[in-house]
Amino acid sequence: MSASNTAPPHVTPQSVDAPATVVSAGPIVLPAPDRGEALQVRVSAPATGGDLPVVVFSHGFGSSMNDYAPLADFWAAHGFVVLRPTHLDSRTLALPAEDPRTPRIWRYRTEDLRRVLDALDVLQARVPGLGGRLDHGRVAVAGHSWGAQTASTLLGARVLGSDGVPGEDMSDPRVTAGVLLALPGLGDDLTPFAAENFSFMKPSFDRMTAPALIVAGDHDQSALSTRGPDWFTDAYTHSPGRKSLLTLFGAEHSLGGVNGYEAAATTDESPARVALIQRLTSAFLRSALTPGDTGWQAAATALHEDPDALGTLHSK
Repeated sequence: MSASNTAPPHVTPQSVDAPATVVSAGPIVLPAPDRGEALQVRVSAPATGGDLPVVVFSHGFGSSMNDYAPLADFWAAHGFVVLRPTHLDSRTLALPAEDPRTPRIWRYRTEDLRRVLDALDVLQARVPGLGGRLDHGRVAVAGHSWGAQTASTLLGARVLGSDGVPGEDMSDPRVTAGVLLALPGLGDDLTPFAAENFSFMKPSFDRMTAPALIVAGDHDQSALSTRGPDWFTDAYTHSPGRKSLLTLFGAEHSLGGVNGYEAAATTDESPARVALIQRLTSAFLRSALTPGDTGWQAAATALHEDPDALGTLHSK
């Protein structure tokens, strides 16, 4: 377990403007006999405060519970308990391509998030000082890239079958909002390679009714899509309910570096862009999970009025 001092200890984690001390613990291991590998989870939380909202975060392809510190640490420092499981596609597990679980990894990913939600009491008990401080009634999901698709299934997105009919409803009533970063779009626009090898990349957003903030980069050109960067805005365009779309200028797939500081996968490193994502996602999550909170409205107004804004925001 490690702790990082980001503010004086008297500062409460509920203050958006004053970050709190963060405690991070992992791996916390959850039994998962049907998965073939125990589920490892990292927990990041403010060192003080109670009735803390929860964010379950799904990493992108190949990453692990130790990635996405720029988001997890920021959210934890601003009053959230962030839970990051390691999915089976993680490079840390080195699952061979011929492993019989490979075709179902997309489903295992969704089940991983559910398993984390099922184990909230276990996870908080395993982190010294965290027991009894979680608010089980305020839960959001978040994710980046493949992780965003995983998170979206708990918000109501479904995978189309070969007949074009939406498949199983994997939404979870415990989850009330989401942040979806670089979320792949509709399957109609897949390249032939992607269409043949990734059948799960055919989402339907028609029933994704839960509130969500979708974040896309206007320079994010996927090798899996025949369309341009607007492919990553499909969830906003095609889903009902309260949604917001943050489009970042000049951002590629890592959106400036949300996956980690000085990460090799970041081709568009921009601390300023990441800082904007940190502020807006934190404000969105707090307002979505806290009735009466006006932080999201204030953050949106500030972005609209900034003449040097790094992106644009639309809501419906």
